[in-house]
Amino acid sequence: MNTFLQYNPTKLFFGKGEVQQISNFLDKGLNVLVVYGGGSIKKNGVYEDVIVELNKAGATIFELSGVEPNPRLTTVRKGVDICKTEKIDFILAVGGGSVIDCTKAISAGAKYDGDTWDLITQKAPIENALPFGTVLTLAATGSEMNSISVITNWETKDKLGWGSPLVYPTFSILDPSYTFSVPRDQTVYGIVDSMSHALESYFHRTENTPMIDGFIESLLRTAIATGPKLLEDLESFEHRETMMYVSTTAFNGTLSNGTDGGDWATHRIEHAISAVYDIPHGGGLAILFPNWLEHVLEEDPSRVKQLAVNVFGISPDNKSDIEAAKEGAKALRDFWNSLGAPNKLSDYNIDDSEFDAMVEKTFIKPGVGTYKEMDRDSVRDILKRSL
Repeated sequence: MNTFLQYNPTKLFFGKGEVQQISNFLDKGLNVLVVYGGGSIKKNGVYEDVIVELNKAGATIFELSGVEPNPRLTTVRKGVDICKTEKIDFILAVGGGSVIDCTKAISAGAKYDGDTWDLITQKAPIENALPFGTVLTLAATGSEMNSISVITNWETKDKLGWGSPLVYPTFSILDPSYTFSVPRDQTVYGIVDSMSHALESYFHRTENTPMIDGFIESLLRTAIATGPKLLEDLESFEHRETMMYVSTTAFNGTLSNGTDGGDWATHRIEHAISAVYDIPHGGGLAILFPNWLEHVLEEDPSRVKQLAVNVFGISPDNKSDIEAAKEGAKALRDFWNSLGAPNKLSDYNIDDSEFDAMVEKTFIKPGVGTYKEMDRDSVRDILKRSL
């Protein structure tokens, strides 16, 4: 293992009815900006629950609605303007990862004199941020308990991940019943995204990590066991509860303790694709990740074989390491396909016409891949496999 520092200041309130913690947590009389997406929270009762608690806290409430599935810089700028004009004290993100990611950017931008894109592109340091909390309505990204955000600049067709210790949520409310109304396709994408975060942590090069490896393998087996049951009963509190905790744990820092952090090349490639085509993030990952596995196992099958044996129960007997590893990659693809996830770019009417642009956008920041460092030919190979 490597030396490591574990730090996560987010207070997690998990369980039914925990929305009441909002009024317990907030100081009285704050100016609060509520950020949310397309309005589903007004149909499923979450909005009303949140407003009741904010009123208990004597908050003056402002709103920013319409956050996109791939949150855009233009929406971030609107939120920053509200914060500065209305002297917002606290932001409350009510939604899934996109809403929370947007809120993180607003939080940082509200304390910066220039354009928020400067912070996202690291042209300027993040030195301060407004405090914010979250009420989670979609289990997928883990953004409710980490300091990472992804924002799309639609004008330049760039989708960038960024982060800062200053944009951890101060608290997050996780009530599984608030995810009952998530439709089947978004539930599938959430399962894929959660598993992808765990898988990316899994593909590290650090020696002597049996405990972390075991954590990840257990999480993946839990997702594989629970995902199909959840899709059969979308309002099962038990299965929503399990997948919600899987999602949060997959990307709150726990699974990279003592390792080199894992390999996030698949996320980088997917960001490049959805920057050009604006496809669902989980759908892009479902297409790419099995092909990334097939690409890397040709050079080193050991870790993919370990995944095959320990997660998918594939017997290594009378098989070469590459044969066992290929069965593991296929098992992942087959599982996600069985849930209804896409398995090729053509499912989104994507051909090779924008490959050059997507390859270049993958390298908008240097250093793609750690388990296997990607060059442009490697990325192009994965895209070709994904057609």
